[in-house]
Amino acid sequence: MKSRYLEIILTFIALMLALLVVRQYQAPATVRAESEQSNLFIEPGYLNLRSPDGLTQVQGKMVVNLNNGEIWGFPTLVNGPYPVDLTASKPPVSKPMYLGQFDFSSMKRTR
Repeated sequence: MKSRYLEIILTFIALMLALLVVRQYQAPATVRAESEQSNLFIEPGYLNLRSPDGLTQVQGKMVVNLNNGEIWGFPTLVNGPYPVDLTASKPPVSKPMYLGQFDFSSMKRTR
C-alpha cells in the first residue's frame, strides 16, 4: 500500500514539474533590451540659467541627458526647485530651453 501511494505522489510531482517546463516553452517571459531607468541627470538645487544667445537669464533646474549629452534648462521663475507663478491660479508648466551639449564621445583615457 505504501509503495503504491509513493508511486502516485512521485508521478504527480513529476507531471507538475513537466507542466512547468512546458509552460516556459509555450509562453516564455518577455525580455526588454531597453532599460526601465531614466538616463537623465537633474542637477541638485537650482541655478541661474543663461540661454546660448544671451538674451534669456532665469532661475531654474538644469537637466543633462546622459544618452547624448544634451543640456536643458527648466525655468522655475523663482528661487525655488519647482515653477511658481504668483499671478495665476493654475500651476505653471516649465518648458525646457536648450543650453548646450557635452561631447561624451571625446572622453578618452590616455596613459
